[in-house]
Amino acid sequence: MNLDTAPDPATADQTAAAPDAGAEPVQRRTIQELPDELISQIAAGEVVERPASVVRELVDNALDAGARQVTVKLMGGGVRQILVEDDGCGIPVPELPLALKRHATSKIRSLDDLEHVGTMGFRGEALAAIASVSDMSVASRTPHDAHAHRLDARSGELTPAARAVGTSVEARELFFNTPARRKFLKSDATELAHCLEAVRRHALARPEVGFAVWHEGKLVEQLRAGTPAQRLQDVLGDEFVRTSREVDLQIGPMRVHGRAGLPDAARSRADWQYCYVNGRYVRDKLISHGVRSAYEDVLHGSRQPTYVLFIEIDPERVDVNVHPTKIEVRFRDSREVHQAVRKAVEATLARSRAGAEAAPLMPDLARAAAEAPDPAPGPSQASDTVSWSGANRTQSALPWARPAGTTAPEQRWAGWPAAAGTPTAPLATTPDPFADLALPRVVARTDGEVDATQPMTYAHAASRPLEVAEGVPGALLATASGPGHTASPASNDNTGHEEWPLGRAIGQIGGIYVLAENAKGMVIVDMHAAHERVVYERLKAQLAQARLESQPLLIPLTFAASPAEIATAETAREALTELGLDIDAIGPGKLAVRAVPAALAQADGVELARSVLAELAQLDASHVVQRAQHELLATMACHGAVRANRQLTLTEMNALLRDMEATERADQCNHGRPTWRQLTLRELDALFMRGR
Repeated sequence: MNLDTAPDPATADQTAAAPDAGAEPVQRRTIQELPDELISQIAAGEVVERPASVVRELVDNALDAGARQVTVKLMGGGVRQILVEDDGCGIPVPELPLALKRHATSKIRSLDDLEHVGTMGFRGEALAAIASVSDMSVASRTPHDAHAHRLDARSGELTPAARAVGTSVEARELFFNTPARRKFLKSDATELAHCLEAVRRHALARPEVGFAVWHEGKLVEQLRAGTPAQRLQDVLGDEFVRTSREVDLQIGPMRVHGRAGLPDAARSRADWQYCYVNGRYVRDKLISHGVRSAYEDVLHGSRQPTYVLFIEIDPERVDVNVHPTKIEVRFRDSREVHQAVRKAVEATLARSRAGAEAAPLMPDLARAAAEAPDPAPGPSQASDTVSWSGANRTQSALPWARPAGTTAPEQRWAGWPAAAGTPTAPLATTPDPFADLALPRVVARTDGEVDATQPMTYAHAASRPLEVAEGVPGALLATASGPGHTASPASNDNTGHEEWPLGRAIGQIGGIYVLAENAKGMVIVDMHAAHERVVYERLKAQLAQARLESQPLLIPLTFAASPAEIATAETAREALTELGLDIDAIGPGKLAVRAVPAALAQADGVELARSVLAELAQLDASHVVQRAQHELLATMACHGAVRANRQLTLTEMNALLRDMEATERADQCNHGRPTWRQLTLRELDALFMRGR
């Protein structure tokens, strides 16, 4: 029996049951080819979703033609008219009719060309698809032509036209012949916003090309050709440039570069996330996950990071022929790309902002301060003394001297681990800190009789070290040296404190915040959040140096698994072993967990296995184990950090500031909250209206 003419089983059942139900038999339709116009309209359903899709495809063609200036003119948000003009190489007259045919292109010739494609377009579907759902015309002129020619897509009529070298493509009345699709379009303002976003995506990747967008005869966007830095500023504004950092990492033949926003600049929406692969804007879950994982312990809540990333990779290692709109790609080694993106962004975020230009504490106040004239020199600016008019006497500027009997800031108190490269007092021998990652239990201080809610004096605080119960690594949260410890002689040397990014401590507010003075003005530090990050980063560093031990289970944990989970467990056995997991198939639809990471022995082994297998299946890489370990470390650091109402000495405050300057990601605590803020002298002047 011919399979093409065989009735569908469901149809056959319905036909067989028809006599009993009194219904007429279903009339079978013959198989036949679809007309070209209907084929193009079906293709347009994939390529042309809204006016912004037309703008994207036409700008792609303009850039592939070598344009240095692209102008987009819109009417009615792009629904009534879209006109894209460029100054590229143009289309020869004999090729104009061919350009409107499906799968006709000048960009590839063979499968080898497809595997090494370096142009924005290559499928040869865009113009045919747009012509099928709009009233379209193309006008073009090459450098060798005396004048331009215009081709009407509906009639096929070719007529002379006037224009400079380049190409103009005009699409009028989008979806005029498919009214149902036109009903799904939004307001003109919304469609215009989508068109502008499509142009900006191209503009970020091609700073050497100028772009202009007109709507209803008015210029709404103009981006002049310039440097990448200038283009970034023109598209995303000064705020993004000021609150982001450069990313640049070369891993083998792949390079990841661009800019990543600081955690403080995170937004409620993911609208400032741009990623490009070989100059092509893409939306890829693997890349997004890699970036998000780099922000894991520095973002607060569900905030979204901001970034513009460019990935340069061998075209052979990426397949761009995945989606009709070319907005999705597939990598040959997805794990390699995921790791590269994560490492590049992590390396950028690891650099503490303490040594860079700080974001203003109050942006509105900062703007007012920038606009205000410099205050007139007063007594406090003319000299280093402050006049006391009431007492008719002068007080010299207060020098910073350490209280007698205190240690220098470089000698950390035992409750804070020293920064890398800083000598510390010998630590008591402790067991392997990661042999048992039980959560810490903070206990009472040494004498236990003091009301913890009452602020303590500096002297009392210095004599009462913080004790932590078993389960917290002793090397990380060690107690003071003991009653036999003697402080080094005090030193009044204040040399170099102006070079400290976080300055020198001058006091405490409410037992919570540390006030410090640096060259820019005043620094406010949340001492618990800051100390929490310092301890957390040291715990992570020790974990990274430790080998990930595997804990065999006396009784394996079995669970029902899907075919995808079973396949992943078999193909990713090596990756699972590296993560400390031993997972085997024990029968149809069943997996057994025989070993788990020793640090997570008390965790739910089945849930851990499912999470790891899900990430391995989707991303070819898993950070579930590391994420779970870091969550434990974050809890330990939170419970082990110095608490509110703990009165610190100036020496201890300065020790914390120096540790922050030497600690990665010290700008946020483990929960993504900021640890410090800068209030500049200009902002203080504006606050008190000095010079006005």
